[in-house]
Amino acid sequence: MRFVYSIALLFILPLAVLRLFLLGFKNPDYRKNWYERLGFINPLSSKPIIWLHAVSVGETNAAAPLLNRLLHAYPDYQLLVTTVTPTGRQILKMHFDNDIDHLYFPYDIPWVVNRFLQKLKPAVVILMETEIWPNLCYQCNKENIPVLLINARLSKRSFKRYQLLKGFIKKTLNNISMIAAQTQNDANHFIKLGVNRTFIQITGNMKFETVIPSSVIENAEVVKRYFNMSRPVWIAASTQEGEEELILEAHKKIVSYFPNAVLILAARHPERNIEIQKTCKANGFNIVKWSEQKVFSDSDQVYLLDTLGKLQTYYAASQVAYVGGSLVDRGGQNMLEPAKLGLPILAGPSRYNFKKISEMLENTGALITVNSADDIVRELKTLFTDANLRHDLGEAARQMVINNQGQVDTTMKLIQDFIK
Repeated sequence: MRFVYSIALLFILPLAVLRLFLLGFKNPDYRKNWYERLGFINPLSSKPIIWLHAVSVGETNAAAPLLNRLLHAYPDYQLLVTTVTPTGRQILKMHFDNDIDHLYFPYDIPWVVNRFLQKLKPAVVILMETEIWPNLCYQCNKENIPVLLINARLSKRSFKRYQLLKGFIKKTLNNISMIAAQTQNDANHFIKLGVNRTFIQITGNMKFETVIPSSVIENAEVVKRYFNMSRPVWIAASTQEGEEELILEAHKKIVSYFPNAVLILAARHPERNIEIQKTCKANGFNIVKWSEQKVFSDSDQVYLLDTLGKLQTYYAASQVAYVGGSLVDRGGQNMLEPAKLGLPILAGPSRYNFKKISEMLENTGALITVNSADDIVRELKTLFTDANLRHDLGEAARQMVINNQGQVDTTMKLIQDFIK
């Protein structure tokens, strides 16, 4: 079965490379260092390498506390992080500058994986969340390189898909040395796919561990003054295609109730900002883009956050957060950043990517489910007019995060067993 999988990937490879170049029209960074994805890399260091793979922004942010611990615990090792997207690369650079190396993750084709491993010779490979790659896991096992799957999650939807190829997935998973699952449900899914339960530990979700720097709060105060402290401000973050129209429909109605209301709009994929700008103007909004660095006047209603690495600051400058990818069927995005900042949170019903976190927030009352633009309007009207309610919901969210921290310590102990 792995042979068939590899042949299929080989046929898809030209399309994958073509896709990179097409994406490069929207984001030129996709065309940079593309050859790394084919395993054409130079040796990084004479030191042994700890290789961690984090797909994109969310996984890179989640891994940051662990990477800090690894940097201090293993000064004689070189840390390498691979990502799939340029935005993941940029976030890593922001967190660690040049302290940690970055490469793009190789396509999971045998000769590509072999070339990558031969150049790196990693001491251990750490995969984040659901990054299960059959050829990489097979080759690492063959070369006695431990593979750890940490912060591992397996949604009900993914579990059902994997069950269709249970024999193949079981062989792949049994090439992994240890799985650190987020929840008991995740662990049960892996066990049902054939993983021996002795190779699974439940460590919780590392995304609870990310720390909000004090500079974020300081910068947020500047942003609040920029918008005018008296204006009600809400943020729609990590929005996906098809979602902005609903957000703007809601904001149009909100402005009729609160004429000075401000919407901060931060799309999940920055390369979509040109089309989002057109959608804003088509809806009659006066907008200012972050990249313009212009004054936000009393007549401006929408602020387009067309940059990376600033989302925490603009969350902190807002009174209410809508977390995207949830009014369209994309499974939602991470709600922990606004929760850590003590914000009441709105989200649509599609939250399977963060099922446990959303349930925990819902149980505190800090997460409010909205199914339409009208639902958003109704909840915003209530929250904008009741500062005490905003505070209570936000504090409930913040306390839930605090009560669930400590996962990095547990994960570090597991990793230490595999680093000689």
